[in-house]
Amino acid sequence: MKFVDEANLRVEAGDGGHGSLSFRREKYVPHGGPDGGDGGDGGSVYLVADHNLNTLYDYRVSRVFKAERGGNGAGKNRTGSKGSERHLPVPIGTLCYARETGELIGDLTHDGDKLLVAQGGFHGLGNARFKSSTNQAPRKTTDGTPGEIRELHLELKLLADVGLVGMPNAGKSTLLAGVSGARPRIANYPFTTLNPQVGVVSVGALRSFTLVDLPGLIEGAAEGVGLGHRFLRHIQRTRLLFHVVDLLDFDSGDVVENVRMIADELVRFSPQLGERPRWLVLNKTEVLDPEEVEELRDKIVAALEWDGPVYTVSAIKPDTLKPLLSDAMDHLDAERERAQAAGESYNSPAFEDEDDDFDA
Repeated sequence: MKFVDEANLRVEAGDGGHGSLSFRREKYVPHGGPDGGDGGDGGSVYLVADHNLNTLYDYRVSRVFKAERGGNGAGKNRTGSKGSERHLPVPIGTLCYARETGELIGDLTHDGDKLLVAQGGFHGLGNARFKSSTNQAPRKTTDGTPGEIRELHLELKLLADVGLVGMPNAGKSTLLAGVSGARPRIANYPFTTLNPQVGVVSVGALRSFTLVDLPGLIEGAAEGVGLGHRFLRHIQRTRLLFHVVDLLDFDSGDVVENVRMIADELVRFSPQLGERPRWLVLNKTEVLDPEEVEELRDKIVAALEWDGPVYTVSAIKPDTLKPLLSDAMDHLDAERERAQAAGESYNSPAFEDEDDDFDA
């Protein structure tokens, strides 16, 4: 199925049913009085987060979704049936906006989260409701109110703990495949990865985290050059970034500039994203001598004036990745404890950029 992370749709809640105008007409009941029942409420429309989904593709195929109308009331004080609700499953991490205003309606960050996006109409009242001591035979009823109709914009931001960033062909997909069950496309040419790929990394018993791989970033990604701009939103919820660097490119003299360029692109896309913890992962050490690896590592760290964690790994040799994964798990555990102590959700929307918006 095609990966789709944005969709526009129209939701229409059901109208409320009308109240009934009716009087009892039975043999031997000369003063039966009014017995018109109320209508039923219209069905509402909800978005429901479903962990089985990872794309908004279905909402590119169908764009209009309606809930059921409430039934009309009837004589003998019979109430109309309530309209069935419409539940629309969406991936975890979906944000819902009102297209007219750009207002964020809600963010579904946990499996089973339910968001009301269109309220069903209220039922009309039958004439039995208006009977009083001074009005024994009311002929008044009310109609049900219309259900809400809304134009929505859905945007998916994948929920992952760690994000992989780097230049095309840096070995990000190979790393993801080596540490998780994900099977991204791997080939020896740039932009092999066309869509975000997510895998679960197991570090030990009951210890795991999710890792997302994005298409490679190039200069101008924040303005839409290449594929980076479209998918950068999928690392906005991460707690940690692995900046993967191809050591074999050092001879070309571009490694240091590329690291700086990607850091700039992250800041330009989102200042908060630029402040996210970022670890330098020097990849493809398998073709170099240990002395060469250490020499290149020292040169890169010195040129960048890097003061954060640095790891030398080979994505095709799982043993070299164990220290990186273990330290990442410890970092994420500490983040969870901090969020819990602060009374925050680990997937709190407050962790994202406040200026998040879209083109309606």
